[in-house]
Amino acid sequence: MGGGGRSSSPIKQRNSRDGSMKRVPHAKPPFSLSQVKKAIPPHCFNRSVIRSFSYVFYDLTIASCLAYVAVNYFYTLPHNLSLMAWPLYWAVQGCVLTGVWVIAHECGHHAFSDYQWLDDSVGLVLHSLLLVPYFSWKYSHRRHHSNTGSLERDEVFVPKTKSGISWYSKYLNNPPGRVLTLAITLTLGWPLYLAFNVSGRSYERFACHYDPYGPIYSDRERLQIYVSDAGILAVCYGLYKLVLAKGLAWVVCVYGVPLLVVNGFLVLITFLQHTHPAVPHYDSSEWDWLRGALATVDRDYGILNKVFHNITDTHVAHHLFSTMPHYHAMEATKAIKPILGEYYHFDGTPIYKAMWREVKECMYVEPDEGSKGKGVYWYKNNL
Repeated sequence: MGGGGRSSSPIKQRNSRDGSMKRVPHAKPPFSLSQVKKAIPPHCFNRSVIRSFSYVFYDLTIASCLAYVAVNYFYTLPHNLSLMAWPLYWAVQGCVLTGVWVIAHECGHHAFSDYQWLDDSVGLVLHSLLLVPYFSWKYSHRRHHSNTGSLERDEVFVPKTKSGISWYSKYLNNPPGRVLTLAITLTLGWPLYLAFNVSGRSYERFACHYDPYGPIYSDRERLQIYVSDAGILAVCYGLYKLVLAKGLAWVVCVYGVPLLVVNGFLVLITFLQHTHPAVPHYDSSEWDWLRGALATVDRDYGILNKVFHNITDTHVAHHLFSTMPHYHAMEATKAIKPILGEYYHFDGTPIYKAMWREVKECMYVEPDEGSKGKGVYWYKNNL
């Protein structure tokens, strides 16, 4: 998920003025997945343990240094400077830890190394430290990749039809309502998704990422859900001991607020990857895996593209080849763009503008009136 890391050169992208709002083709593409794969240099699929760990050490070193400076030097600053230093720390540390989250996500895709046990071990540790149930999320996220763009079977940010939206939606269809929606989504969206499956696929009964016997998981996966829960409990116990030793305010400032930033970026990145007026969704009469995988958007977060290990601007390639390590995905994206043609979608709109536009324009999905493709749904906002 993502690519290039610290050492790759950027890909030239078209910006929002020259086509990002043009609808992506929804007909079956004139190419196959194997044809797309042949366009990618073979070495892009090679996974290096040493190189993958270098990104882990790099990110954790920066995060540790930031925490060390905050803990040992911020209290020596004049009060006014301290008030400025802490928000700066929260923002930077949150961005760095989002990069750590991305590497753990890569472990969940078996893109970290050639060894599944190593990927799961690293992913479990890193995600648990960020209060993410690693195996629980790994399996639900795998189903997202298997069903992207499907209105019935996708797992995350599944859009509603007009008849399915909540009664209060019309009262939120205004600037104050959108601000409130964004605030709740970015702060509470991730824990609500994990605990209550908010914005996820509809199941016949209550679905929760912490429940080994929930409908999200099969019988063979349930034991690993217990392992995920144990990882979360272990970290929570460690945080409890830290609170006793250092105080609640210390833990909130050093760990809690950066974690909120991580959660906010995670939700924002995922939302913008799968929500766009020009990207279709499909019901069961039209959906197939390749068209669903192509119904994603690459975005430009500026310098944060590299901080986030290019999870942001190589997402299309990631959905096509999720076991490819992130440090090759930029090269792969450049290679597949000529094959994908109009099926490749990039939107260079500044993120704050894109966020506001999408929450305004993308309220529900419906087929176009008079369209032959009744199983093809597009975002609309006419309430």
